[in-house]
Amino acid sequence: MIDFANSEEKMNPLLPPLDEIIIGGVAFLIVFGFLWKVLLPKIAKTLADRTDAIEGGLKRAEEAQAEAQAELERYRTQLAEARREAGRLTEDAREQGAVAIAEMRAEGQRIKDEIVTAGHTQIEADRNQAQNALRQDVGKLAVGLASRIVGESLEDEARQRRVVDRFLEELEAKASAGASSEKVR
Repeated sequence: MIDFANSEEKMNPLLPPLDEIIIGGVAFLIVFGFLWKVLLPKIAKTLADRTDAIEGGLKRAEEAQAEAQAELERYRTQLAEARREAGRLTEDAREQGAVAIAEMRAEGQRIKDEIVTAGHTQIEADRNQAQNALRQDVGKLAVGLASRIVGESLEDEARQRRVVDRFLEELEAKASAGASSEKVR
């Protein structure tokens, strides 16, 4: 076998003995064959699955991103449409409010005019009533005064009316003449 005495002199420290190289080579070939036949296909399959998963994930991510972008654009479009609709509704509400205010003002003006007309009518009726009452009172006073001045009774109603009417016409004529002279000034 190996002579250690002679082999020490001839042995290179960098090169291992030949029997170790052969045993190591055979062991390497066995392990390499095992790895090549059993482990390498499993690793290749795992890497292929992973590559497919990554590529599929990237593709799905790109599709999801494209879908999200499309959805974002749809939402932006809907938001813009909603803003336009809100603006239109606001403008419609303003117009309806303006119309309602105009209608209320017109109704208020109509009611005011009715109240003013009714007030004028009432004032005219009250004035006529007061005028008639005043005529009667002035007539009675005038008849009483005239009876005292004339010294005879003016109890006859027709006569009283004539006297009173004449007296009032004279008063109205004087009042008209006074008003005309003031206008001339």
